[in-house]
Amino acid sequence: MEELLEKIRDYADKAHGNQMRKYTPERYIVHPVRVMKLCREYTDDIAVLAAALLHDVLEDTPVTEQELHRFLTSVMTKEDAAKTMKFVIDLTDVYVKKDFPKLNRRTRKEKESERLKHIDPESQTIKYADIIANCNEIVVHDPDFAKRFLFECRANLKVMNIGNRELYQKASDTVNACIEKTY
Repeated sequence: MEELLEKIRDYADKAHGNQMRKYTPERYIVHPVRVMKLCREYTDDIAVLAAALLHDVLEDTPVTEQELHRFLTSVMTKEDAAKTMKFVIDLTDVYVKKDFPKLNRRTRKEKESERLKHIDPESQTIKYADIIANCNEIVVHDPDFAKRFLFECRANLKVMNIGNRELYQKASDTVNACIEKTY
């Protein structure tokens, strides 16, 4: 499993290219790795761990669904590749400014939250880890934006409640603690 996760991490790293984390001088890949490690504390499902590493690839890179699927089927079973693709697609924002320029951020995030309510439990589990991995960093480096971001996370958690219960609680506790820090 480690060799497979390393191949997937390397693919995600290459896909993200020269992207850096917004608030730190780290390569972007450190974020998906953190998300995967958080998920790994609760599951050893290879499709979940792979999707955690790839969760931002379709949204933030030029890689297409077809290219990602082709890569996954070259390194995983067809079943695991299909599950991984499902989770990555679930985690790819649909209501983005580029595609919905007439909607303001609040409306886009409300629509996104409604969509997230219906994604697979495993996808919600990965989203919990993504929230945890982002919260503290944003609070420290951008406290003004953090206020908006944390309430968006809280709204998502209110409707995303079918993933791993322990990680859900950890995400809720993290968001609440970060909200307390910002006020």
